Amino acid sequence: MLKKYQIRDRKICEAPDENVSPILVFVNPDENEKRFLINEYKLDEHTLNSALDPDEQARMEFEPEHLALILKCPKNYSGKDQFMFKVSSFGMFLFKDKLVIVMGEEFVLFEGKHFTRVTTIPETFLKLIYRSIFHFIMHLKIINLISDELEHKINASMENRYLLNLFMLEKSLVYYLNAINSNTIMMEKLKVNASKLDFNQENQEYLDDLLIENNQCYRQAEIYSNVLAGLMDARVSIVSNNLNVLMKTLNIITIGIMVPTFVVSMFSMNVKIPLGSYPHAFWIIIGLSLISVIGFMFFWKFKKWL
Repeated sequence: MLKKYQIRDRKICEAPDENVSPILVFVNPDENEKRFLINEYKLDEHTLNSALDPDEQARMEFEPEHLALILKCPKNYSGKDQFMFKVSSFGMFLFKDKLVIVMGEEFVLFEGKHFTRVTTIPETFLKLIYRSIFHFIMHLKIINLISDELEHKINASMENRYLLNLFMLEKSLVYYLNAINSNTIMMEKLKVNASKLDFNQENQEYLDDLLIENNQCYRQAEIYSNVLAGLMDARVSIVSNNLNVLMKTLNIITIGIMVPTFVVSMFSMNVKIPLGSYPHAFWIIIGLSLISVIGFMFFWKFKKWL
């Protein structure tokens, strides 16, 4: 699917005509669209397919007529993912007066305050990189909130599914760290070759800011990953302790029932027993049962088992 955009009044808006569209976005292109990109814009077929591969690492390549860049970004989260935040890839092909974007699934590109003032194609190119960094930061905040919520549930529950959810979050952060680090290497390479791309001074300064933002994003993901990894053992211990408390409670209830049952069973044997002809024997036996329960509770408290 092809979408066309243009820069108008310092904003990016949809364009009605491809001939005057400096920004082309191909979402999950079919074979005909791939052939069009390869033949019309001289895109390398391997690089084009790599842009649609979610497992492809971020990288940059110089072609005779354009710059090919593959960038990592968070994948749109779905409830079916079971707390697994996945990573995707998309490609940007920067020409002198045109920007071609190829991505495997559709997601919002040109929204946010950083797209309110756009004047050139290189500036749009750099702000799309910032959008990916910002997207990672927002997902990290969501992961942190989910982690806090799961911690509270683990403290009050013995179910393994909350631990499994935390494990999925920890696994997601590992993938995020790898993707963000891959973007860092790509941006450093982009900075080194900024002169080849005719970036002006403002664009180069913006690229420096992007590197700082991406490094901060990586540090934040690293902290969250270390916290989750370091506390997993403690959370497992909490679940085990909750189970021990429950078993202790069940033992108290069981013994509390067994003691009076034992007393009553002694007086219900089919042999001659004391109080057999006494008219108040029933109440005496009940009283002995209560005394045995109270006595055992005092013994339990004396041993400090409660």
